[in-house]
Amino acid sequence: MPETGQQMNDSDSGKPRRINYLAALFPVVALIGLLVVNVIIYSDDATYGPNQIALLVSAAIAAGIGYFYRIPFTKMLNGVVNGISSAMGAILILLMIGSLAGTWMLSGVVPAMIYYGLDILSPQIFLVASCIICIIVSVATGSSWSTVATVGIALLGIGDALGISQAMTAGAIISGAYFGDKISPLSDTTNLAAAMAGCELITHIRYMLWTTVPSILIALGVFWYLGTSADPQVTVAQSEALADAIDARFHLSPLLFLVPAAVIAMVIFRVPALVALFFGTLLGGLFALIFQPDLVKEVAGSVDLGKTVADWPEGIRNATQFLAECYTGIVNALFGEIAVGPELTEAEAAAVANDDLSVLNTDQTARVLANDLLGASGMFGMMNTVWLVICAMSFGGVMEACGFLRRLSEPLVNLAKSDGSLVATTAGSCLFVNMTASDQYLAIVVPGRMFRETFEDRELAPENLSRTLEDSGTVTSALVPWNTCGAYHAGVLGVATLSYLPFCVFNYVSPVMTMLFAFVGIRIRRLKKG
Repeated sequence: MPETGQQMNDSDSGKPRRINYLAALFPVVALIGLLVVNVIIYSDDATYGPNQIALLVSAAIAAGIGYFYRIPFTKMLNGVVNGISSAMGAILILLMIGSLAGTWMLSGVVPAMIYYGLDILSPQIFLVASCIICIIVSVATGSSWSTVATVGIALLGIGDALGISQAMTAGAIISGAYFGDKISPLSDTTNLAAAMAGCELITHIRYMLWTTVPSILIALGVFWYLGTSADPQVTVAQSEALADAIDARFHLSPLLFLVPAAVIAMVIFRVPALVALFFGTLLGGLFALIFQPDLVKEVAGSVDLGKTVADWPEGIRNATQFLAECYTGIVNALFGEIAVGPELTEAEAAAVANDDLSVLNTDQTARVLANDLLGASGMFGMMNTVWLVICAMSFGGVMEACGFLRRLSEPLVNLAKSDGSLVATTAGSCLFVNMTASDQYLAIVVPGRMFRETFEDRELAPENLSRTLEDSGTVTSALVPWNTCGAYHAGVLGVATLSYLPFCVFNYVSPVMTMLFAFVGIRIRRLKKG
């Protein structure tokens, strides 16, 4: 009998054995328990090692249970390899974004965005404006990841400069990016959800607007309230002084915006994201040499070619020295931490160390803010996120290979007695797969396969399923710290997933909205009989 996720051949008796539900559930319970302990003990530092260990331990527990059920070790190992392989694109993009952030900071691209943004945006409208900007870019590119990695990074810096909470800003950025991603015909998840449900793409997008538009309007309303009721920690005078500090440090020009514009244009024209980001990284390095040569030399530090060029003619030696400094400065920005803000005085450094900026005047406070804003970690800064993704996909790979995910999902189908409960069960399955398999694509594919026949048996049009998959599988991936999406956004923005989660209003209103429409019976389309 062919081996399935629910049963397999017993090598001794030849009879199929069914995986016990509690056995399949135990690795998940163990993972949740370890993650809770990590949050209690390590707080925000949990994602810097403890959660990775929790995922590996839970994967080992799952493998042990799989071994008890005589699942071949090679099959489980292949599941891990396949899981990590499926995440390699995300890992490479993460590393490239680290390098892009470094060259965009060194070239003045991000500082220019902050500088001009301070003139245009006020604290009251900033969150709403950030969400709308990310909607526009994400619809055009079809990618929430590219949106967050480009305008998202700049908006976070502007929010910092305006004294807006990073968690709030990240929530507005991610909400807008995922709304645009969902309704863009260029989005991979939008196409995948339609395909899994057997629905035509444009029909899927139009049908999804019924739940997506109310969700984003609620989110914008919340961001408007937060913006008007927030008490910014940065005064107008400090914002002006900060702009002056940035202007004094960089050679700023609107021409710097050609760099992000080129990247966004490439993504719009369907150039692979990795290629577009690599091009943007190189372009950032080129613009750094053109606009900020002094800063490039500063980041390079002391480059001593020593005896290598000692006997060369002076002109060639000087040219070689210059090229070495250019190369070193750019490479340092690509892979390592750089600080291109103003150097702090003893008084300013002491105020930072004591966490008391009240002793500083407006100009000093602005210098401290600029010093904090104008830095990047390069490719090295993404390594912890890469580590988290690898560990998460290891756990998801073992769970998938052992058939535990499908076994855990089986009872959910039986719970769906009405249209509302069927949609709610599908949405819950999407969230469950996002938490266990740590991948948004699996959160669309697995429930899509499981529930497609059930939707058809209930005479529900395929767009009901495709909408539910996208309203739940795509958007909730950003809310799980160890999911590839949650880890990505936390790594790119430098804001912990659990910190920005309460402000990702669109991401958690969307699945609630799709369930509400189903239970009330609004816009539930039936298959035409005959």
